[in-house]
Amino acid sequence: MPGIVGIIGKGLHGKHEDDLKLMLDCTMHEPFYRRGSYTNEELGVYIGWTCHPNSYADCMPAMNERKDVVLIFSGEHFSNHPIRDHFKANDLVRQYEMKGEEFFRDLNGWFSGVIIDFRTSKVTLFNDRYGMHRIYYHEGKEAFLFSSEAKSLLSVRASLRNVDMRGLGELISCNCVLENRTLFSGISLLPGGASWSWENSTGMRKGSYFKASDWEALPPMDGEVFNARLKDTLLRIMPRYFQGDGRVGISITGGLDSRSMMACLDPRPGELPCYTFGGAKDVLDISIARQVAGVCGQSYEVIRLGREFFSAFPRFAEKTLYVTDGGLDVCSAHDMYFNELARRIAPTRVTGKFGSEVVRDHSMFNAGGCEERLFSRDFSPFVAQGIDTLNEVKKGHQLSVAVFKDFPWREYTKIMLEQSQMIFRSPYMDNELVELMYQAPVGVRASNESQRRIIRECNPGLSAIITDRGYSENANPLAAKLIEAYYYALFKADYTYLFALPHWMTRLDSMLKAVGLGQRILGEQKFEGYRMWFRDELSSYVKEILLDHRTLSRPYCDKKALEDMVYKHTKGTHNYMNEINKAMSIELMHRMLIDRTVGQQN
Repeated sequence: MPGIVGIIGKGLHGKHEDDLKLMLDCTMHEPFYRRGSYTNEELGVYIGWTCHPNSYADCMPAMNERKDVVLIFSGEHFSNHPIRDHFKANDLVRQYEMKGEEFFRDLNGWFSGVIIDFRTSKVTLFNDRYGMHRIYYHEGKEAFLFSSEAKSLLSVRASLRNVDMRGLGELISCNCVLENRTLFSGISLLPGGASWSWENSTGMRKGSYFKASDWEALPPMDGEVFNARLKDTLLRIMPRYFQGDGRVGISITGGLDSRSMMACLDPRPGELPCYTFGGAKDVLDISIARQVAGVCGQSYEVIRLGREFFSAFPRFAEKTLYVTDGGLDVCSAHDMYFNELARRIAPTRVTGKFGSEVVRDHSMFNAGGCEERLFSRDFSPFVAQGIDTLNEVKKGHQLSVAVFKDFPWREYTKIMLEQSQMIFRSPYMDNELVELMYQAPVGVRASNESQRRIIRECNPGLSAIITDRGYSENANPLAAKLIEAYYYALFKADYTYLFALPHWMTRLDSMLKAVGLGQRILGEQKFEGYRMWFRDELSSYVKEILLDHRTLSRPYCDKKALEDMVYKHTKGTHNYMNEINKAMSIELMHRMLIDRTVGQQN
């Protein structure tokens, strides 16, 4: 994804420049990216960057008039006063000059950057308070290396191309690596709210400009006062996320989060292209989102999963693993497909992502399940250790766990994929909104009533449309409960059918497929059919990867168990979708990031 790479340290003439070019090359995933570099041998600073064309950061390097303050910035800052005609990072240099390091606390968005202040011979590496604009780093003897992508560090330090067993165990059991560790030995993540500096060629000072405790200490508000503030905040911040050069689109679903955005934004007719990702069948997300766009007078399009996805699946799967540094699995390959297509509609995508976790207390930060026999005897303890670690990191303030741990550790990798194709935004992580939610009265985040109330008041037409979970404003209380129960049952049935079908029902499903029924029975809520795809359309690729001698010789999986699972799943007698997903993801990560030489990186 577009980001920054860098080396801080003095070395042999030309050595760091060569390494910088290799590091930057690794992040050029698309031909339309823009790139550049800035070096100062006297201070030992070598910085490179990539960005989307016409994006907020497409103006690097930013300097003051005297050129004694240089800023390299990646990501976006959303100020209190959005300006559609000049949404660029140049203005940040002036803010730094006025406020010094206090300037970091005023930044609002997902970002990382480097400030080079020649007035004090000081270099500062910083990121956003959540750590959402990820920075990988390695503290070497010769220099400090950092990058928005781990593969940049792997490209110039072969010694780092080793899998960290604890990190891999956590990725398998928790769908992410925890506590700012990574998949690679010797590489860590910059914590959120960091301001790490080097001054007068001395050693590094690891500073921080923000802590979660700054918000956790805020007292709760009165209920009516809070509801009024929540509505006012949403109405005020929404326009910030629809500014900038180029067309801005919004991906909408059948839920409350994107609907709240549409109600608060109130766009002019035809101003905002709307779209939804889906399969061949119109699931609830599509039918409901179409109504939402219609009520708001906006164009609407369904980006469907075409047959070409399956024929090109190896490319999408490998690109997914490569772009996300092995953090996302092959069952996310369709997201790469969708985002490549969505960019044609608009280069900037705004979504309701994180609304359920910020405004409400919904959480997906949980351990996943795999059959234990899949893993080798030596590797199994690392998988179990990951679950224990997750239970520990989930302790504490519920909202802090979400925004400072779950989002930057687990959710980030999907955003990393999406940002590789387009500018990706979510207003639900705006600093003003998150700070306000720390002051929510007890129990408010356990309900969706606050969001529904805002939609009713801002756009009654949107409020009248039933949601994908059956929330309806027009039904009497008893009927509403029955409708919600029915839609929840549909959701659970779809989830079970598409992902968690027991072995005995898998055999029944194979028989139904043989007579032309299969997925026609269900599929109202979801379309991602990897359980069936691994059995049918993608079975040859599954066998090609997992039965290969390289895969079977890795130290992670039990050879006989893996062969047995692949055979039974592709035959249609058992459901080993999750195990196949994990095993394929590990193998592709190895091939794309560990086994390749520098010259093979693309």
